[in-house]
Amino acid sequence: MFPLIVGLLSSCTVTKKSVYFHDLADTAGIHRLTPAAFEDPVIQVDDIVRIQIQTLDPESLATPVREDANRFLVDREGMVYLPLIGAVKIGGLTTYAARELVRNKAAKYYQSPVVQLQLASFKVTVLGEVTHPAVYTMPNERVTLLDALGLAGDLTIYGKRNNVLLVRSTGQQKEFVRFDLNASSIYQSPYFYLKQNDLIYVEPGKGKIAANNAGRTQAIAIIGSVVSVLIVALTRL
Repeated sequence: MFPLIVGLLSSCTVTKKSVYFHDLADTAGIHRLTPAAFEDPVIQVDDIVRIQIQTLDPESLATPVREDANRFLVDREGMVYLPLIGAVKIGGLTTYAARELVRNKAAKYYQSPVVQLQLASFKVTVLGEVTHPAVYTMPNERVTLLDALGLAGDLTIYGKRNNVLLVRSTGQQKEFVRFDLNASSIYQSPYFYLKQNDLIYVEPGKGKIAANNAGRTQAIAIIGSVVSVLIVALTRL
């Protein structure tokens, strides 16, 4: 009876740790909170940006443009080099500010230009106890921590939901931020929206360590049994 009770209690503990936002009441009521505001990403050196300029100029519209011709690398000086317009310094600007800057410069050469500018290299790395750890290229710039974990197939049953690590590069420094996915307050974190080149690491819990140890113990026991059988067989020859 005692082992059964212990097993049931352990099962309840694991279930609670596996549930997101378990601080919310388990009822049909509505729980409201104000999430963190989204901020446009800042363009960094070595980013690849997709810039497309549309205009009412008939000659420009008649000229086909390859998809890869719209991609530009931000050099060490924060510059991109656009056809006809020339060098434009967009490093250090948000994508919105860079879009307005390019539009103003394009207005000198094109009639009523409409500029589309976004990051083409918005990548996030997800490692650790997730189903599909990998580097993911995001389809847009409005990406949250939960979006990235969803792309990675969610945490495994061994992942520590109360201690997910975010590593962010800010210039020459690194920022390390911990998240508790059991708490709905993560929506209010200023780090909830991801930036390009963020890294998410999900630590293994004690269950994974125990499972690995049990597996090693079982393997050693099997090997020991096989060796014992071989020794007995050889001594009887």
